[in-house]
Amino acid sequence: MAIHVVCPDCHARFKVSEQYAGKKGPCPKCKAEITVPLQENEVVIESPEQFGSARDAAGNLVLKPIARTETALTPVLVSGILLSVVAVLAAAFHVRVTHPDGNVSTLFKALGAVVMAPSLAFAGYTFLRDSDLEPYRSTSLILRITICATVYALLWGGYALAASFFFGDQPLESWSILFLAAPLVVIGTLTALATLDLTPTNAFFHCAFYLVTTIALRLIVRLSAF
Repeated sequence: MAIHVVCPDCHARFKVSEQYAGKKGPCPKCKAEITVPLQENEVVIESPEQFGSARDAAGNLVLKPIARTETALTPVLVSGILLSVVAVLAAAFHVRVTHPDGNVSTLFKALGAVVMAPSLAFAGYTFLRDSDLEPYRSTSLILRITICATVYALLWGGYALAASFFFGDQPLESWSILFLAAPLVVIGTLTALATLDLTPTNAFFHCAFYLVTTIALRLIVRLSAF
């Protein structure tokens, strides 16, 4: 049986006969002196078929790996998301027609932020979640989406309160919007990171997905973006 040898100087790999086990000799490539390892010192990597001792009479493995169930975007799920998008757009255009001056009550704006948050949080999770992790389902998923959506909806309330506190009724400039929005985006990102186990980058995009969508809806109903 041949012995696998790796030269410590040039890292060349070659095989020698087992009769040279434990002996010294020159490397065929760089001529440095090397010691051929003993056979018992070799590391043998077995294939999955060779590993494991629980086998039946035919020699087949009895213990099988547990297959992970993925939450792929099924036609039903895609249809539900598309119908939700159509319904939201229809509602936004209805508000635009019924309130042409853009004078929408604060209560209605708050209600829109709360209603939109769970569906957007779930939609974002379906394509931003870490595929290396087992996806959340049923009660655990509902609870995590609810927590994330609640924080997201409160971001707009926090933004309005902060704007009123720091700037009163003055028109907001670009730097003031950035000053107010930056900490809220950080809070939203940390929330998505903690509740949905997203990567930091995907957690940011998850929060941004909610904010950008709600900003677009605000513009549709003739509200200011911020």
